[in-house]
Order: sequence, then C-alpha cells, then structure tokens
Amino acid sequence: MNSTWILLGATSSMARALARRLAQDGAGLLLAGRDTAELEALAADCRLRGAALAEVVRFDARLPEDATRLLARAEAEEGALNAAVFLGSMPPQAEIDADPDLIAGVITDSFTGPARFLQRLAAVQELRGGGTVVGVGSVAGDRGRLGNYVYGAAKAGFHTYLSGLRNRLTRAGGHVVTVKPGFVDTAMTWGLPGLFLVAPPEAVAEDILRAVKKRRNVIYTPFFWRYIMLIIRAIPEPLFKKLKI
Repeated sequence: MNSTWILLGATSSMARALARRLAQDGAGLLLAGRDTAELEALAADCRLRGAALAEVVRFDARLPEDATRLLARAEAEEGALNAAVFLGSMPPQAEIDADPDLIAGVITDSFTGPARFLQRLAAVQELRGGGTVVGVGSVAGDRGRLGNYVYGAAKAGFHTYLSGLRNRLTRAGGHVVTVKPGFVDTAMTWGLPGLFLVAPPEAVAEDILRAVKKRRNVIYTPFFWRYIMLIIRAIPEPLFKKLKI
C-alpha cells in the first residue's frame, strides 16, 4: 500500500533528518512549513534520495485555512496518510514576561495549530482504516520550570491532546507516538545557556522510526531523558520552586 507522510514544520532540524530517512525508504512526502524556499531545497534532496513524492505545501499554524488546504492536498494521495508534527515556538521567557501577548503565538504554534490539523486528519485516517501520527512535544511539558513555563504549558497541552488522539485512532487501526526530546541540536536551542548532552537530529529521527515500527506510545529521546525527568518530577514542590532549573 502507498504511504504518504505529512511533515508539519519540515524545516526544523529534526524534521529534515526524518524526511531524509523516509525518502530512503521510498515514502511520499508532503513538506509543510512557512519557508518554502528552504522546503524546496529539502524536497529536491529527498527526491534524489528516493522519495516517491516530495512536494512543498505552505503551512502556517496560525492560519486555519492552511490546515484545510493541506488536508485537501493530502487526501488526493492514495493509501495510508501519516503525519509528523515538529511545530513549535519558544521565545525567551523574559520576552514573554515583558509582553504577555506573545503567549497566544506560542500556544498556537506548539499546540492548537497542530491539533487543528490533526483533528481534521484523524477523520480521514479513520475512513482509510488507520495511519500513524508522530507528535513531537518536549521534556519541558513534564513540569513547569522557571525558564520556559509558557512553552512547557503549551507542550503539556499537546501531550494530553496526543494521548486522547491515540485512544481515538487505536480503535480505527491507527497509532499515535508522543515524542519528548531533551536537548537537540536545532535552531530553537542554538545559543541557549546551560545545555548538556545535546543530541544530533539524526539520532532523534532514528528513535522516531523505531518507535513507529514498534508502535510505542511515548518515548523520550535520547532515552536517558526518561530518567532525568523522572527525577525532576519527583522533586517536592516546596523544594522545586526554589530551584533555578
């Protein structure tokens, strides 16, 4: 059966790495994002690597009409429709503190915009008897921290949404994988202080593909972040609120 992958936020480093791996497997790719010039270069690369289809579709999570248009394009492809979401924005918390109006954009980019598209896609996947959704969240969504609690709140909401969507699509033969990356070498993390054990995007892509194959529900990548976050979640609140982490 033909398989098409829709990559939301396809210019991110993690999405690029996954697109290249899927291309090697001969998958069809709809590369969605705002920077169409960068996406065209990625599409050309993916075609050279063996992608059955590598097409650019402009997508802005803040524009509801873009979700409708992208889904209409995806429905034109036969076979299984899969999606991987790499969308998100994380302005410095200090900027948000100074301008709370920035909160709406963070939540739309990181949660409600992707969910708006996935909600429409889910109905199509049910009609076609399944499909895979990979939702990239963040370890930041596991507990609110001083340095990025608005972004963390958006990702926590996305995690909960993905959990419910997993329950829904499982009944139709589909599957949803929630991915919680730690520090990854991406544009979002470049220049941030205090980073350690930064993972290459290619390693994250391999973890995602293994999770899809094994139908895992929730993964941390790299794997050791599961244990780091287990410790962070276990810190009592009276102590945690005094820490600068």
